[in-house]
Amino acid sequence: MIGSPPIDSLDDVQRLRAGTAVSWGAIIAGAAVAVATSIMLLALGAGLGFATISPWANRGASATTFAISGAIWLIVTQWLSAAIGGYIAGRLRHRWLATHQHEVFFRDTAHGFVTWSVATLAVVLLAGASLSSLSGGAARAGAAAAGMGMRGGMEPSSSSPMRMSSGPGEETMYGADKLFRGPATAPAAGAAMAGPGAAMLGPSAAMPGMPGRPTDHMDPHMEVMHVAAAIVASGDIAADDRAYLTSLVAARTGVSADDAQQRVDAFVAQVKDTEARAKIAADAARKAAAQTAIYTALAMLIGAFIASVSAAIGGRLRDQHL
Repeated sequence: MIGSPPIDSLDDVQRLRAGTAVSWGAIIAGAAVAVATSIMLLALGAGLGFATISPWANRGASATTFAISGAIWLIVTQWLSAAIGGYIAGRLRHRWLATHQHEVFFRDTAHGFVTWSVATLAVVLLAGASLSSLSGGAARAGAAAAGMGMRGGMEPSSSSPMRMSSGPGEETMYGADKLFRGPATAPAAGAAMAGPGAAMLGPSAAMPGMPGRPTDHMDPHMEVMHVAAAIVASGDIAADDRAYLTSLVAARTGVSADDAQQRVDAFVAQVKDTEARAKIAADAARKAAAQTAIYTALAMLIGAFIASVSAAIGGRLRDQHL
């Protein structure tokens, strides 16, 4: 280019200014130190945590204390690893000569922030790979268990030789129960005279010729569980379901209609109570997850700041000693 001096005529100051502003070797070294420090502190925290808990009642730390201590330790781990990694990156970076002091400070803080970012990405990738491996093993184990328990439900697919078809949903199963539901009549007075074997097998076994018995088509326990699923889905039990369960309990147990009604009411109340407690537990888990996410974000933000400041301190000390 006309008017530009040749490269050989550039003085040392201009050559130093033309150098790169990023020391990737220092950044990678600081990130590696930060990741190793995080792993070491997490292992130490896990050991201390297992040492404080106990399977015996009224011994060891409570669940609340354990959760709070674990959160504090994770924050401390984030801050210490960020501080050490940023300081290492600042001490190992290239020295920038003929550069303004403000520019040096900015570059040092940027090196610390980039070091923290690389370390965070490395930890996320390691954690994601570990969780993926664990979930894959659990899925394979579950698929193997499901395959052992299958009695059909296999159909060919274009992508694989065999594919497991999806089973019927709870609503479909419940509808099938209602479709084949027979009248749950009370046992006859002569059923008790059929012998001890018939009493053990139930009223339907004592009178095999009686059509429409409740146990002719399925296990009543499974049918009751399907009704319970319908209660959870709708929030209440239908009138025909209540009447059917009452007659079913009376037919199976031989109790009076009033006693059977009380049992059904107690069962419905238990199902609703279980659903309410499950909702309370889910809401508590939701709040805990939200708090954990917020605290983690704040801890990471402060960790990035600590890494930047530590890199600036390390870079200034390096420049002072050279």
